[in-house]
Amino acid sequence: MTDKKAGCVAVFGTGSDVGKSLITAAICRIFSDHGLRVAPFKAQNMSNNSHVTADGGEIGRAQAVQAECARIEPTVHMNPLLLKPSGASVSQVVLRGKAVGNATSEDFRNLRARYFEETVKSLELLRSSNDIVVIEGAGSCAEVNLRGYDIANFRTATACDAPVILVADIDRGGVFAQVVGTLELLEENERELVKGIIINKFRGDEALFDDGRKFIERKTGVPVLGVVPFAHDIDIDAEDSLELDSAVARNVSSVGSRINIAALRLPRVSNFTDLAPLFRHPAVNPVWLNRVAPLDGVDMLILPGSKNTRADLMWLMESGWKDAIIAYAKRGGRVIGICGGYQMLGQSVDDPDGVEDSSGSTPGLGLLDVRTVMGREKRLAKVRGRWLATGCELAGYEIHMGVTELGEASALMEICDGAETRLDGAMSPDGKVWGTYLHGLFDEPEFLDAFIKGFGKPVSTAAKQPSAFEYRQSQYDKLASHFRKHVNINLLFEIAGINPDSQATCCHGSAHTHETDGAST
Repeated sequence: MTDKKAGCVAVFGTGSDVGKSLITAAICRIFSDHGLRVAPFKAQNMSNNSHVTADGGEIGRAQAVQAECARIEPTVHMNPLLLKPSGASVSQVVLRGKAVGNATSEDFRNLRARYFEETVKSLELLRSSNDIVVIEGAGSCAEVNLRGYDIANFRTATACDAPVILVADIDRGGVFAQVVGTLELLEENERELVKGIIINKFRGDEALFDDGRKFIERKTGVPVLGVVPFAHDIDIDAEDSLELDSAVARNVSSVGSRINIAALRLPRVSNFTDLAPLFRHPAVNPVWLNRVAPLDGVDMLILPGSKNTRADLMWLMESGWKDAIIAYAKRGGRVIGICGGYQMLGQSVDDPDGVEDSSGSTPGLGLLDVRTVMGREKRLAKVRGRWLATGCELAGYEIHMGVTELGEASALMEICDGAETRLDGAMSPDGKVWGTYLHGLFDEPEFLDAFIKGFGKPVSTAAKQPSAFEYRQSQYDKLASHFRKHVNINLLFEIAGINPDSQATCCHGSAHTHETDGAST
């Protein structure tokens, strides 16, 4: 037995959305394929698309994806500080998986020293039980006006002496200025940590960038590990709801032979990845909408989760969606709501303590006879259940603040939460409107198959759909293969302090391999 701590390698960006999360995920998978016990880490994340860990905590979805890539169970220490925006300049603060209150940007600045100490403790715990930790930075690592408050980039890297790989996005243009400018803005001790550069989101012939690679290496003295092209056939859960904006359509182009399903891109949408298994089903024609559009030909309308239910309810009213949804339901249209969307379908959402924002009550859509009262205690749990109508087994997680009481509505499912069995969800008398708190509803192939058949359209069942977990694992393998083709893996291992030709041994001295544990996100 040894007290040796795992080494670290950091993936930082020249800006936001340059691809740090996916590159971190690819590195985690490659190190895991080599037999290493690897853990992802992001000191501070900002996202409303989160994941519930096995011990009832909450982290950013990107770190849950990275943990699955590493073939280990996600823990709260992989993202010890999560900020969930709920209003203008206000975020809910989640520390080691538990909500500890709301904070403005100024509040956060005043508490940065305390938060940084907590994140370092989590990093050290990961280092004590793994062979290597792959650290993801946040935004640009060279924001000079935020240097005193930034705890996710070089403050973390210097705390563990982690070599840094800098990622730049060539697709947005100005890649040479991104790289050179970022390095110029770093302090000398920070600059010395940068050991490699990855040019991401490349289009076209890589040979055309040979001169660009040579220029960057000559100008900076830092090697370019690779030029990574777009890979449009790799489907991995996105963390940022901005990813949805490119998928939003102005109207529904219905396809008669397929099941036409529309989902609302709420301003404060959260956990939109709930719909991924449903939307990739070959029998489904999916569309995301934000502006009011005719719903003729739509077989089902979905209201996904929301970080601020009452604010998004007001948006439904002001945008004209409230009237459009009610009219659609009256015509016999099917409407479902998940979590915040479920709360919106009820008679009212009351927030006496101002948990989401300000205190008050907001009328719901009135499509379900339920009422919701927001509370300060957040429910976080992985659960299993059974759909009452069909007996289908379900698995997923709950993450919500608020208690919803049923009036005359019928429950949808039976939930098993440890030793407790209870009812969840609600359904209208005609069975066409229903809501549930269960995230991950469509992950189970048996339920998804029954759900698809319930539309009564001819559906080919020749090819069995994989479970959501199996599908994700196949995509992680594709990501790692794509990364290997375009990055100097030997140099990556050298930077990380790993001998790629040696048999992997953990920091406690025992060789090991990994088996997929079936953890679900």
